[in-house]
Amino acid sequence: MEKNEILILAINPGSTSTKFAVFANEQCVLQKTIRHTVEELAVYEKITDQFEFRKALIFDELRRENVELGKIKYVIGRGGLTYPLESGIYEVNDLMLEHLRNSVMGEHASNLGPILAHDIAQHLGNVKAFIADPVVTDEMEDVARYAGHPLFERKSIFHALNQKAIAREHARTVNKNYEEMNLILVHLGGGISVGAHRQGKIIDVNNALNGEGPFTPERSGTLPAGQLVDLCFSGKYTQTEIKRMITGEGGFVAYLGTNDAYTVEKKVAAGDEEFAKVQEAMSYQIAKGIGEMAVVLDGKVDGILITGGMAYDKAMMAQIRTKVEFIAPVFIYPGEDELKALAMNVYWLDRGVIQSRVYDKQG
Repeated sequence: MEKNEILILAINPGSTSTKFAVFANEQCVLQKTIRHTVEELAVYEKITDQFEFRKALIFDELRRENVELGKIKYVIGRGGLTYPLESGIYEVNDLMLEHLRNSVMGEHASNLGPILAHDIAQHLGNVKAFIADPVVTDEMEDVARYAGHPLFERKSIFHALNQKAIAREHARTVNKNYEEMNLILVHLGGGISVGAHRQGKIIDVNNALNGEGPFTPERSGTLPAGQLVDLCFSGKYTQTEIKRMITGEGGFVAYLGTNDAYTVEKKVAAGDEEFAKVQEAMSYQIAKGIGEMAVVLDGKVDGILITGGMAYDKAMMAQIRTKVEFIAPVFIYPGEDELKALAMNVYWLDRGVIQSRVYDKQG
C-alpha cells in the first residue's frame, strides 16, 4: 500500500442481492455482487434477521479474494429507514441500530446496511462504521410537506445517495460547485425518484418507495385516491395484498408480468405494441414529474440529470428528452455507482474535507 493509503469496505444490500466493494483510497480494487434466492431469504421473518447470513457471505468472499482484513480502516453501509436525516455522513451508533431493528420507518433491505457495517467493523477491531446520504435524507421545504389533509404528510424517501453523487459529479464536469446550481435529478431503477436540487439541497422529491410519483418496474406510484379507497373496502383484497400492489407488484409487474426493464426494452425494440404503450406511459409520467420539479425551482434549472439502470435505454431517454428539453439541457448518466459514492464519503471524511454527523433523531 502507498503511504497514506486506506482500505474502505462499502456495502449495499438489496432485496435479492448484497453488493460490496473494497476501495484503496479512491480506487476500487474489488467489487462483488452476491445473489440471494427467494428460498434462502424466505426463512427469515424480518429483513434485519438476515444480517448474520449476509455477513458470513461477505467474509467468505473477502477471504476468497485474499483481502487483508486487518488493513480495512472504515466500513460504510447504505443507510436505511431511520427517522429522517439531513444529508451527510453519520457514524453508526446504538440508537440508529435500535431504530433499524425495530423498523421505525418500515422494512427495507437498506436497513441491513448500517447493521452489517457496524457488525463487520466490530469484528475487524479498531474500525469505524458509517452511513451516508440514506434513503430517508430529508431537506424538503415545509411547503412541500403538505399532502392535502392534516392526517397525511408527504415524506422524503428516495435515492438520495445516487442523486447526490451524480449531482456532484455533474457539477465537477461543468466546473461549478453543486451548492451553486439548480438541478433536477431523476433516478430510474426498481423505484423512480425525481428531485429538485436547489443550491445543494433537495427541496422537494417524490416518495419513491410506496407513495407517489411515476410508476416503476414494480411500484404503482401515484394512484387515484378514490379508486384506491374503493378497492381497500371492496372486501376482495387484504391489506397485505393492496400494499403489494403499491410496492412490489405494481408498474411493469402489474401491466406486463415482469419487473425487468431490459426485457421491456427488448420487447419494445421487437415491435410489441402493448409493451411499447406501457413504456411510453412510464416515460410520460417521468416527464410530468420533471415538469413539476421545474415549477418547484421557479423555472430556473441548470440541468436535468437522468441516472439509474433504465437510463441505458436510448429509446426511452429520447421519449423523455423530447418532452422536457425545453426546460433545461438533459444529461444522461446511465447506471449507478452507489458503492463508490459510499466509499468517497468516507475517503473525504478521512481527508478532513467533510465532517461526520451524529444520529440522535427521535420519532
